[in-house]
Amino acid sequence: MSRFVKLALFIVAFSAPALGWAQGKIAVVDLQEAILQTDLAQKRLGEVRGQEDYKSDKAEFDRLKTEFEELMRKFQKDAAVMSQEQQVAARQKLASKQADLEHVTGKLQQAEQSAGQALLQEMAPRVQTVLKEIIAQDGIGLLLQRQSVIHADAGYSITAKVTDKLNQTAAE
Repeated sequence: MSRFVKLALFIVAFSAPALGWAQGKIAVVDLQEAILQTDLAQKRLGEVRGQEDYKSDKAEFDRLKTEFEELMRKFQKDAAVMSQEQQVAARQKLASKQADLEHVTGKLQQAEQSAGQALLQEMAPRVQTVLKEIIAQDGIGLLLQRQSVIHADAGYSITAKVTDKLNQTAAE
């Protein structure tokens, strides 16, 4: 090959990565996490957790969890000396307690998720504005939702930056 062709290939090989960087950097964001970590979200979640219905469900959850753990300890300790019928009865009691626990857990999660969904809808316009600012400021050429990415090092995430910016805009 001629010197000219070798030089041309060398220049193309080493300039190709630079061309990719010229288009902007890649970042990932978890919008739900960014919103739910804001001061406003923490305040709203605190309000939900302060409601009487939530408090009574939480107290019931704590009671059921303690009862379930005690039944489990007793069953594990006494299983070797229990008759077959006693073991079946103990397992049924454990299953019933676990079902009650799962029901109350679902109620608690539903209350928190409802508040979270309302907050996500309320903050969507502000999030879009903040994202546009960060994209322009950091020169991001490709922004991916964290849930659609198989792997990304923490250095690619702008989630905390979005949360900080949302907290700043809420304070203004």
